[in-house]
Amino acid sequence: MDLTETFKKIKKSSRDINFIDDSQKAKVLLDIADSIENNSEFILTENKKDLDKMDINNPKYDRLKLTIERLKDIASDMRNVAKMPSPLGTILEDYTRPNGMRLKKVTVAFGVIGIIYESRPNVTFDVFSLCFKAGSACILKGSKDAQFSNAAIVSLMHKTLEKHNILTDVCTLLPADREATSQLLKAQGYVDILIPRGSAGLINYVRNNAKIPVIETGAGVCHTFFDKDGDLEKGINIINNAKTRRVSVCNALDCLVIHKNRLSDLPALCEKLSQSKVIIYADAPAYNALKGNYPDKILEKATPDCFGHEWLDYKITIKTANNSKEAIDYISDNTSGHSECIISNNKQLCDAFDQCIDAACVYRNVSTAFTDGSQFGLGAEIGISTQKLHARGPMALKEITTYKWLISGDGQIRA
Repeated sequence: MDLTETFKKIKKSSRDINFIDDSQKAKVLLDIADSIENNSEFILTENKKDLDKMDINNPKYDRLKLTIERLKDIASDMRNVAKMPSPLGTILEDYTRPNGMRLKKVTVAFGVIGIIYESRPNVTFDVFSLCFKAGSACILKGSKDAQFSNAAIVSLMHKTLEKHNILTDVCTLLPADREATSQLLKAQGYVDILIPRGSAGLINYVRNNAKIPVIETGAGVCHTFFDKDGDLEKGINIINNAKTRRVSVCNALDCLVIHKNRLSDLPALCEKLSQSKVIIYADAPAYNALKGNYPDKILEKATPDCFGHEWLDYKITIKTANNSKEAIDYISDNTSGHSECIISNNKQLCDAFDQCIDAACVYRNVSTAFTDGSQFGLGAEIGISTQKLHARGPMALKEITTYKWLISGDGQIRA
């Protein structure tokens, strides 16, 4: 199937969005939020068709699963986006040159944003709400894992768009096959930016094969360093929350780095993990500290492959550091640039951690589970950017705009 005509229609629809004012966009998003709640049974029925195809033990199962509560949260996020100020038309710079020429740097929409994502139907809602509010059309390329869920969601959004006399091309769901992915990666002239969301394999594939600009929302290999001056009670709760709140998300804890002077506290730090049957892959000092103090069936010696690994499961690596510099060096060598945390009451060390750790989100005494657009007060997110060009961290409304220069004068010519 040749998708060129589809891409042309989407490109045209992106220009039409310029004629939709912000109040009308808000009405559309609020109507879709109502539709989510009013049609939750339909969405969940279609979602179950996808769930029935997947092994319940697959780490992606939780990402794929929708529930009444999750749909309520999605609707709430959409209402938050609807009420937020438009990110378009913001004057970033405004000045006049000596020759009288006036220059303004103003935020504008990207145009067409393509999203390639795996197993997460909630992304379908988030992407549309953010792109539409920020004046861009969106091309959705979901996986076969979520094809029934995504089709149901897009059908509801299209009904609302039609109700408001808006071309449904502003939100286009591509077929779930690989050929559609291949064509999207090469859609030069039609798609302005591509954002992959999913596994490291997917992100690497898009980066290596795309012919159009890519913003990476990278895999999350997340660490927490429990320093010799860390508070034990805070550490217990932060580590447990970061690991077990939702193991399949990119901000979940993958590796606990512990100062050697606190190995005696390791059994206490891991006690709550055992209640969730988290499998621990520990280096030699950590293994010795846990042996006899953690269930043998879920305690294993770490292999080299365990370090720098994103688990997306009830599994965690533990690394022992002889000092804080060694801990910072280890995290720096193994980070994916997503979210990293230190638990310590030593302000000087925390300041050094903030300065030295090269990640989009750096925490002190706070769970990495908060790396999320809505938790940052951004309404929702289109992904967590782990790169340094254009955007970094949660990408919400402001991050999915670009800018242009507007120059006005009175007949000036250049000598």
